[in-house]
Amino acid sequence: MKTGKILLGVLAGVAVGATLGILFAPDKGSSTRKKIAKKSQDFADELEGKYEDFIENITEKYEDVKEKATHLAEKAKQKAEELTEKAKQKAEKMSEKSKYREEVEA
Repeated sequence: MKTGKILLGVLAGVAVGATLGILFAPDKGSSTRKKIAKKSQDFADELEGKYEDFIENITEKYEDVKEKATHLAEKAKQKAEELTEKAKQKAEKMSEKSKYREEVEA
């Protein structure tokens, strides 16, 4: 995120510098306005491209995290099922031993 802030600051500085350079250039007002409009449009287009790249990057990361979380949930479910099965088997063995002891004692 820090790199994004630095990049945004640099882009804003470039835009301000270009605008000030055009404003102080010895041109007619109409020519200067056209240059400002062109530079503004260029800057907006560049920001839009950066924004789209940012959104794409975030979307990819989200999908990766979602996939990993789904995989971990599936593994946890399998492990829980295995442990449940082992617990049932132990309970059955304990029940059998208990019945055997009752028969022997009787």
